[in-house]
Amino acid sequence: MTTTRRYGQSPLWESNNRIQVTESAVADLRGFKSGTVNFKLALWDPRTNGMRYLKTLIFNLAAGLSEANRARLRRIRNRDVGDPITVRYDGEDVCMDYLQAVLELDFMSGAVPLDGFRVLEIGAGYGRTCHALMSNHDLVSYDIVDLDNALRLSRAYLGAVLDRDQFAKIRFHSVDEVDALPADQRFDLCVNVDSFAEMNAETVRAYLDLVAGRCRYLYVNNPVGKYLDPSLDGHAQGAEVVALALRTGPLLDVIDIHDNRAVEAQSRRFLAAYRPADDWTRVADARAVPWTFYWQALYEKNAPEKGGREQTDARS
Repeated sequence: MTTTRRYGQSPLWESNNRIQVTESAVADLRGFKSGTVNFKLALWDPRTNGMRYLKTLIFNLAAGLSEANRARLRRIRNRDVGDPITVRYDGEDVCMDYLQAVLELDFMSGAVPLDGFRVLEIGAGYGRTCHALMSNHDLVSYDIVDLDNALRLSRAYLGAVLDRDQFAKIRFHSVDEVDALPADQRFDLCVNVDSFAEMNAETVRAYLDLVAGRCRYLYVNNPVGKYLDPSLDGHAQGAEVVALALRTGPLLDVIDIHDNRAVEAQSRRFLAAYRPADDWTRVADARAVPWTFYWQALYEKNAPEKGGREQTDARS
């Protein structure tokens, strides 16, 4: 005769107790919270649940958007081009790229009047920052400087998502064409998102000299430093790529990127490294949500403080 336990384990937990939460595994507390026992009890295994965690992050960022940023996001049409990874929030498909774009746009527009601006972007990726800016502000022009393959992608993408009049305002320049820009060409704003840190330091300095001579404002959003933590990605791209990454950009200090005090301290070096010249002033800076070790800053050339005194930047 078979006896059924009224409060017994389900077939699922019979399997879990046999394979993961075993008698020997629970006998030792050392390391159990970062291993298979806790991955069944309280935490999804991050090694196999990357998509779950990404979508949860997207969902929570979407939930925290202000009404102004929700409106900015809605104004960016054709965000589905390229089949992004999305969640559904308040009837909108939302992806990480454009959540970041509207948060960056919120930061920029809170400090400078973007309507009527001539924008230069260095390293535009596939063009989502350009797409977000042009969808929310009446820009005069938008110039993109990038490597050839990235230019091919951004030209195709922006041609697909923008209307004809918007696309006509964009000019695409290879990095080999930068020195050929007209000597009198000036820009109201230069934008760099997550590419200065991937360039040689001397290349970054050359771009900052270009900004100092041709632009009124600079918005930069990049990591404050380097990290060397194989638990984050298993160094899946190999030791050579890790070594190359550790040598690029103006900020080479290896820090604990999940220590807010370490990141905050390193942000002071960030502000100094990306200040184009001595006659430029930091207007605003903050951590660039959602990533723990990214910082954003807006600089202005010859920006006087109220009262006629030039503002000094003690942090940089």
